Amino acid sequence: MAKYTELAEDILAHIGGAENVSGLRHCVTRLRFNLKDESIADTDYLQQRDGVVTVVKAGGQYQVVIGNHVPDVYEEVVKVGHLPAGGSLDIDEGDDVKPQGNLFDRFIDVVSSLFQPILGALAAVGILKGVTAILAAAGMPADNSIYVVMTAIGDGLFQYLPVLLAVTAANKFKMNIYTALAIAGALVYPNLSQLLGAAKPFMGLSVQLPAGGYYNSVLPIILAIFIASKIERFMKKHTNDNVKMFFVPMATIFVTLWLTFLIVGPVANIASNGVGAFFTTIYNISPILYGFAMGAGWQILVMFGLHWGIVPLIITQIATMGFSPLMAAAALPNFTQTGVLTGVFFKTKEKKVKTGIIPTIISSIFGVTEPAIYGYSLPMKTPFIVSIISSGIVGAYLGYFKVLAYINGGLGVFMYPSYIGPNGNLMGVMHMLIGTVMAIVLGFVGMMFVKVPKLYDKTPAVATTGATQTQTHVSAEVVLQSEVVKSPVTGDIVALADVEDVVFSSGAMGQGVAVAPSIGEIVAPADGEVKILFPTKHAIGFVTDKGAELLIHIGMNTVELEGKYFTAHVAQGDRVRAGQKLVSFDIAAIQAAGYSVVTPVIVTNSPQYVEVTPTTSQNVRFTSDLIVLKK
Repeated sequence: MAKYTELAEDILAHIGGAENVSGLRHCVTRLRFNLKDESIADTDYLQQRDGVVTVVKAGGQYQVVIGNHVPDVYEEVVKVGHLPAGGSLDIDEGDDVKPQGNLFDRFIDVVSSLFQPILGALAAVGILKGVTAILAAAGMPADNSIYVVMTAIGDGLFQYLPVLLAVTAANKFKMNIYTALAIAGALVYPNLSQLLGAAKPFMGLSVQLPAGGYYNSVLPIILAIFIASKIERFMKKHTNDNVKMFFVPMATIFVTLWLTFLIVGPVANIASNGVGAFFTTIYNISPILYGFAMGAGWQILVMFGLHWGIVPLIITQIATMGFSPLMAAAALPNFTQTGVLTGVFFKTKEKKVKTGIIPTIISSIFGVTEPAIYGYSLPMKTPFIVSIISSGIVGAYLGYFKVLAYINGGLGVFMYPSYIGPNGNLMGVMHMLIGTVMAIVLGFVGMMFVKVPKLYDKTPAVATTGATQTQTHVSAEVVLQSEVVKSPVTGDIVALADVEDVVFSSGAMGQGVAVAPSIGEIVAPADGEVKILFPTKHAIGFVTDKGAELLIHIGMNTVELEGKYFTAHVAQGDRVRAGQKLVSFDIAAIQAAGYSVVTPVIVTNSPQYVEVTPTTSQNVRFTSDLIVLKK
């Protein structure tokens, strides 16, 4: 059972069950339910329940205050209640998930989140592919029934990977799963490449597929489902209810697939051909430069399906010349993943990462890197960068010695026979073995010199005391000290007891003070780290270098504005200096929308201090003393 499963089940049971929920979102501290019948909720029980700070009924919402680990509880509530997942927004289908961060960060977030639900299966079949390769190496013939079945077990998921990603993408982009599956089914239709190759153009129009088709592909199906979700939403709004049941999926499937076949395939072919010509030219200029570029770029090329510009060249060279100089540099990035993930295993403090990363390390040794890349190194970013650099160095080494491949053979530990030269020459095998050691060592050592980002535990941990939660130290390296917290906002002081939200006024979230801002800016109250920046930008979790854990909540119920009138100037996880601008907001516009801008500044780890003393001044500026903390 997951850590918060029991709490989630209990909350659902005492609000009248999942069938009583018409909407659900979460903000930085609380679950916000829209209930069909609020009268059947057992508020008294929930207010006394361990794991729940309090219950608030406001703005037509039934708010269950959890604390800073509310995202984890939210995920469990969605899971056990079989509610549509949708981030922190309402579960109604019409709500869009607001993208956060720059384009690259958003791309990583989308791709990695789509792979998270299937990581276990990916790692499992990756290991089974390795077992199949061992059977082949032991002499089992390819026509043996055991070998055939094991091949199907190992390859089946990867071959139909677009189908699995259609499901996770449909959940991510909030569209009908079965419509998404219909789209995926068309992309992996058996023998589609051969059938289209034999088909006659219609009015000069011919359909092209990527060089490798859509089997094993990642980005085409993600892009297709993203487009499909927009089309489906549009059609729902503009289709008569009498025909909506069949017409919406029909239009969505038809338009999406034709757009995919007519645009994605040709573009992929043009890009792949360009990639092939580019790397061939680089090799002719300098094998060392080629080795570095190919080694560093291979994982990225595979992500975008552009490696098909290289694979046919390798196959053609081996068929015509008996060898290929292009293959070696692309053969070892799986071992740099082995190295960086091993480094992550030893350095991370997240138990979930330690547990989940072991099978991905094993599968990477067998040449299957999807679980490693999409599950860990890419979403954590730093391991992926270390892997790219390490792969480039190893590729340059192999390019320097002009290592040749003589057959297009196995992957991972089963690739070495491909480099046995004529008359049994083993120099190529020796260089590949040296390259393997280099890849693992460079990846591992590289991770020893960089910080391992958190993957799951992105918010400060909490400890339960009675019916309330308070934050514990974010890092064991931080020694809690006395300090004077400067004001992050300019304006008039409002006693915390006078704040209209009982969660803050009661002190349930911790001691502190509130400010009615006169300037629409929040600045860093000290040197420290932005631990939480809520997607709607109305709340900031901040940890000072001396250990104070602060919640700065701009306005009351401003989560309902969904980010409108707020602008973030930093990102979650950023290190900042005292006085650095964090968030700006339009006071007049927020007030005109009917919301208070009174901003509580809460010390959420208040119990760890002997004294938490707010200022006695009537107003403060950005440089003013706001709260004195004594350890």
